[in-house]
Amino acid sequence: MKRTVAILLTITAYLLHQDIWFWRTARPLVFGFLPIGLFYHVAYVVGLSLLFWLLVTYLWPSHLDE
Repeated sequence: MKRTVAILLTITAYLLHQDIWFWRTARPLVFGFLPIGLFYHVAYVVGLSLLFWLLVTYLWPSHLDE
């Protein structure tokens, strides 16, 4: 079950990386100065960092630590 969820989350993260909906616009500005595409990538990287932390914490093979 954990492996299936991890695979689905990884595929979802890959698909979300292709942000075709913000390619042609810099508006609206987030926080008044940050273009929406750049904010999307910041949020994506934060989410990806959380995903990688979860993968390493819960699915790391224990035999490699020995």
